Amino acid sequence: MHNKLSIFWNYLFLIFLFSLGLTSCKEEDKINKDKIFRYNESANISSLDPAFAKDQAMIWANAQLFNGLVQLDSNLNIQPSIAKSWTITNEGKTYTFIIRDDVFFHTHPLFKGKRRVVAKDFVYSFNRIVDEKTASPGAWIFNIVSKENNKYSFLSPNDSTLIINLKTAFSPFLGLLSMPYASVVPREIVEHYGQDFRKNPIGTGPFYFKMWKEGVKLVLRKNTNYFEKDSKGNRLPYLEAVSISFIVDKQSVFLEFIKGNIDFISGIDPNYKDEVLTRSGALQEKYRDRIRLITQPYLNTEYLGFLVDKDVSPKDNPLLNKNIRRAINYGFDRKKMIKYLRNNIGLAGEYGIIPKGLAGFDTNVENKFSYNPIKAKQLLSEAGYPNGKGLPPITLQTTSTYLDLCKYIQGQLNLLGLDIRVDVNPPGALREQIAQSKSKWFRGSWIADYPDAENYLSLFYSPNFCPKGPNYTHFSNKDYDNLYELSQKETSVEKRTEYYKRMNQIIIEEAPIVVLYYDQVLRFTQKNIKGLSSNPMNLLILKTVRKD
Repeated sequence: MHNKLSIFWNYLFLIFLFSLGLTSCKEEDKINKDKIFRYNESANISSLDPAFAKDQAMIWANAQLFNGLVQLDSNLNIQPSIAKSWTITNEGKTYTFIIRDDVFFHTHPLFKGKRRVVAKDFVYSFNRIVDEKTASPGAWIFNIVSKENNKYSFLSPNDSTLIINLKTAFSPFLGLLSMPYASVVPREIVEHYGQDFRKNPIGTGPFYFKMWKEGVKLVLRKNTNYFEKDSKGNRLPYLEAVSISFIVDKQSVFLEFIKGNIDFISGIDPNYKDEVLTRSGALQEKYRDRIRLITQPYLNTEYLGFLVDKDVSPKDNPLLNKNIRRAINYGFDRKKMIKYLRNNIGLAGEYGIIPKGLAGFDTNVENKFSYNPIKAKQLLSEAGYPNGKGLPPITLQTTSTYLDLCKYIQGQLNLLGLDIRVDVNPPGALREQIAQSKSKWFRGSWIADYPDAENYLSLFYSPNFCPKGPNYTHFSNKDYDNLYELSQKETSVEKRTEYYKRMNQIIIEEAPIVVLYYDQVLRFTQKNIKGLSSNPMNLLILKTVRKD
């Protein structure tokens, strides 16, 4: 009886906290509940500090609270944000930004009146990211910045000018600056809270922090002093508040969405995809008058990676034989897999590592990996294993989330005579094995950190061998490395794209991976939600959203 009473009072207490987040005793602080945007974060949020915005859950929350120098539009073009303009000089190595004079941090008692953002705030924010004491997972975005006397070249000659000097030209640099890691934060607030800045964020974004009961509810309120306006001159945002719940069970989230208690969900759980989508990927008839589906290509490449480290003996790892890797690539039907296991969500991964939506993606690649069992058998014979005879068992390591796809691939490859085993691992354990080069064949994925194919091609650059970098396959190719280095310095978009295509072709020829599919953004909203755009990086932009 005592336990039941405790649960009851805890429940009432949570309701009380939630109501505090949405209203206060001040009349002017009350919220029109019809202007609250509600979504759920099943993955939870561990920090609201942009220095630690390493996953989608934190990135989405940070996008509402903070701004950087630049931002991405719905087509992933670089647009001004707090920097109203910039110039690139010194053969692509010096970036000079002009800072707006009408951007203010959210109000806080430590500020004496309005606190305007100036160039030195960015110098502080960037130095904080690279400071080892901060231990930010985003410090790598400034690896390209030059140093003098062990100090990074972030300079603010005056309040309106910020200068960043790079070691060498790096064309995707503006894309790096669009990441939440590069958000501006106020020094006095960060130093006041210390590590507790994670739950007391002060930024410049369209919404400010109101209340956070971790694992239960996060509430953000409209920033009435936000600097951006719409095309008609109306100040953004339109919403009064954003309310984020943390229900773990995705099926429960979907039920809440269908009942109208949540305004938006992203993606779809395999447990109810057939309930919502037809085999062709359209909404089922019974939902078409109740919810809206928004979809477009997503910069996420799902793949299977081979460990091709040349220090390993081919006898110990037959996957070092390129013909076997290529046979596996030709040996299963990706299009059928997408249709029947994913309800046509995504594009079959026949064209290399670069996903649809980025410069360098090319459907005209040579020797693309369309389903071709005859060619797969021919390659096995050339490798010395006709019909798979003599080839030892090959184990594919995956997680339970992708077990259906891996079982499908196993079934098709077994028909070719290959003995494929599937080993299911907890996600954390598999990540650790991959990082330590202990997995010879593993399932992986790469979601773009910034909108440039270089982000994907860096996975195969020799100096990026894991654990120091993201080259988990330990692929090494001198021609590839040379093209990669040339592309980094190239300022011409056309020439850089050509380098990207040539690198992608090498990946197809050498086959250190099996690309499964290029993913697709799926967004479901209530019919009364207007202005929620989609984008290939699945960013959540709420400043232009209305509820009618």
